[in-house]
Amino acid sequence: MEILGGRVTDSPTEVSGLPSWLYPAGFWVGVALLGLAVLFPDLAAVGVAWIGAVPVLAALWVAVATWNKDRRLSVAALLALAGLVTVFFVKQLI
Repeated sequence: MEILGGRVTDSPTEVSGLPSWLYPAGFWVGVALLGLAVLFPDLAAVGVAWIGAVPVLAALWVAVATWNKDRRLSVAALLALAGLVTVFFVKQLI
């Protein structure tokens, strides 16, 4: 057990069900895609889509990976995804 800033965590490599390497890895893949878009402009849309997909993929990871360990966290991640889906469909109506 490790104490970080007054908080006690069971695993120093995991934050709220998400491995500490996953979100930064997804972010840097997006940065690399956007960097390549300077040379290959067709990759710009892929890079922007990837940057937008990283939080969605992280929420999916948390929802699936923590379902048996922390059901409240999984439900919160699924509610966040439901909110994103709702915004997407309401935006289409406007």
